[in-house]
Amino acid sequence: MFGQIGIPIEGLGDYFMVTLDEITYPLIYGWMPLDDVLETLKTRPSHVQVVLTGRRCPPEIIELADTVTEMQMVKHAFMAGIPAQRGIED
Repeated sequence: MFGQIGIPIEGLGDYFMVTLDEITYPLIYGWMPLDDVLETLKTRPSHVQVVLTGRRCPPEIIELADTVTEMQMVKHAFMAGIPAQRGIED
């Protein structure tokens, strides 16, 4: 799975942390097979921490995860009329 997104599997152990930002979207839309992600997470080197982000995380990943956080908006710039900023919200 990591090889599909540009991180060579054989080099994964060179990293202490890999962040897969918004990976839940390719999973829930079927663009990336969930089984591939689960297998990669299960077989990664034990010293490599993997951070996955995104909404509607598949329950199979939640079950496998050591830590799961659900964020809730308290305040957002949009509420104050500040438009989306290139590279952040758009």
